[in-house]
Amino acid sequence: MKRKIRKGDRVIVVSGRDKGTVGEVIRVIPEEGRVVVQGVNLRIKHQEQTQSRGKTIPSGKIEFEAPIDISNVMLIDPKDGKPTRVRIERVNGESVRVSARTGTRIDK
Repeated sequence: MKRKIRKGDRVIVVSGRDKGTVGEVIRVIPEEGRVVVQGVNLRIKHQEQTQSRGKTIPSGKIEFEAPIDISNVMLIDPKDGKPTRVRIERVNGESVRVSARTGTRIDK
């Protein structure tokens, strides 16, 4: 099955605490139906100092992006910068993503 949201896409969060935030997709987790978006769903991990293979990793607070459900984000239309749904069309035997809003191709 073709995924409609891929790594590197610009998306906007449409529901939840970070609603309205725009960011780039860092990672897609298709098995769980989740995505990691830059600057969205930030969490703090309290890291203990550890030692492995002769290297010391210092302790402290590490801020990272946690995954959110893929249904909570929408792709941003490259033509007008607004949220859009995505449909998949076949062009010359290959599948391309197309904006349902303006009909522009998302894949180059």
